[in-house]
Amino acid sequence: MALSILQFLLLSLCLVTYTQAHSTESAPPRFGRFGATVTRSRREVAAALTTDPALAKLLVQNEAWAENMDETRPGFFNTSAQSQNPAVLWLGCSDSRVPESVITNSLPGDIFVERNIANQVLSTDTNILAVLTYAIEHLNVSRIVIAGHTHCGGVQYCYDQAASLPTPTPNPLPPLPDPVLNTWLSGLYTLAVRLLNNPSISTSAPQDADAAMELITVENVRMQVESTSELDVVQKAWNEGKDLRIVGWLHQLENGRLKDLGICAGPDGDVGCSL
Repeated sequence: MALSILQFLLLSLCLVTYTQAHSTESAPPRFGRFGATVTRSRREVAAALTTDPALAKLLVQNEAWAENMDETRPGFFNTSAQSQNPAVLWLGCSDSRVPESVITNSLPGDIFVERNIANQVLSTDTNILAVLTYAIEHLNVSRIVIAGHTHCGGVQYCYDQAASLPTPTPNPLPPLPDPVLNTWLSGLYTLAVRLLNNPSISTSAPQDADAAMELITVENVRMQVESTSELDVVQKAWNEGKDLRIVGWLHQLENGRLKDLGICAGPDGDVGCSL
């Protein structure tokens, strides 16, 4: 539906007000219809490209980031556009709170990335196989980080379903309620059920549940490191003598720190593989 003149003017006013609140920098002036100088900041122009406030915010912030990079690292973008040479492939979770470049204070080009729900590595997933193949055989990455994190929604989902099962545990296991998530998280779900069936693990108190959740999270990382090490593309790299190592880390949302879990796989297993 076309906007009325009044709606258009109100929308324009909102956009100008928003961008002025976020930037005082101006692009070179241009001239209006009657010769008056009209100054619009680059961020204002970025915001005006969309009428969606959430998207406008991202465009404005991108412009601010790019301007800062131009000032602090002149020529960075031209150099970056020529090629990429990351040493690390990061296999992490899609959670919005764990962006790898931010939490490692890295620049564009430092890390090759694959992220999905609960940082799964499935041998049937063409996407992750393509990422691994390109990273190992074309970019020659030497390190693969499997990064889990505390308070993972995928882990929580599998934990909740596993904890709600009757005793004794049904065999076969009932599927997860969501068919798509059941396909994606079946391995994690089975892991959660197995761990919660351990008599030494209690979930009766909140602190017990938190400990069980962290245990499942860590063991999920371990499982994905093992799964990655068994893939043909990784085995091929090791057979060719490449010093490719796969490590398991945990991002702790409570303090922002990454923790090395001491989980590692290399050409000789875990021998000489630790940091």
